[in-house]
Amino acid sequence: MKTYLITGCAGFIGSNLVDFLLNKKCKIIGLDNLSTGNKFFLKKALKNKNFKFIKIDLFKNNIEKYFKNVDRVYHLAANADVRFGLNHRKKDINQNIIVTYKVLESIKKNKVKKIIFSSTGSVYGETKQIPTSEIANFPIQTSLYGASKVSAEAIISAYCEAYNIKSYIFRFVSILGERYTHGHVFDFVKKLKTNKNFLKVLGDGNQKKSYLHVSDCLKAIDKAITNCNQKINIINLGTQEYLKVKDSVSIISKCLKLKPKVIYLGGKRGWIGDNSFIYLDTKKIRSIGWKPKFNITESIKITTNYLMKNSWLLDRKN
Repeated sequence: MKTYLITGCAGFIGSNLVDFLLNKKCKIIGLDNLSTGNKFFLKKALKNKNFKFIKIDLFKNNIEKYFKNVDRVYHLAANADVRFGLNHRKKDINQNIIVTYKVLESIKKNKVKKIIFSSTGSVYGETKQIPTSEIANFPIQTSLYGASKVSAEAIISAYCEAYNIKSYIFRFVSILGERYTHGHVFDFVKKLKTNKNFLKVLGDGNQKKSYLHVSDCLKAIDKAITNCNQKINIINLGTQEYLKVKDSVSIISKCLKLKPKVIYLGGKRGWIGDNSFIYLDTKKIRSIGWKPKFNITESIKITTNYLMKNSWLLDRKN
């Protein structure tokens, strides 16, 4: 039985990945400090004898011993607060760069041969190439989050070249689905739960975004690991569509059976570092036979319904 280690195992994507891999009869070691993750998401996994959960701060603590006899590492732990990144600048440096270095050192010392890394479409910044391919030129970075992910990618690549490690770097669009707890769909649903008649939206509503359901994301990752065999594999994940923020507002409002007055606060971006157009070229992942089950509208509806059925998530402070 293969043993896989997952950092950020109690988060949105991480907890779904835990269940996905347990269903494939793998042994899982999950690390998480529960700062944004939720142990509730691991309720099913904690009953499985093949899952071991360790609450630990990856930045503050020595983590090398947990990587012993591990076949593969999924490094998902990160600070993903793009909007307020400039208010706590050390978080992106510490949690996204230094922690990645610590994970790589643990991989090297324990002779682990594969790392799977969750990067982001934000690394492309304000790119002029739409849809954006994996070989697009990197523009000036617009957020500390994007910059920290570029840095982590570079460090991973260097370790792979030096120590014969194989890496899979996935650049995601925004991911939606069950256990989703961060992003504009979450924010809109939370605001409308509080006030069903009124909704304030950052930007002018014309920002263009792409989304992918978490189950489609995990299937793509699994298929890529099986079929892509370069030393360093960089792969975009997304759908072949995008929509405007104002369209998201409309879908969510209809899903909730509401007709709120929507006030757009203006500007082409919601905040400093908000990319006004994210749409990734996914020819590479589709060339190996993957295609998403859910379109964007379906993903938004599924996420909205999940949040309303689990409204306690909307009332949390983080």
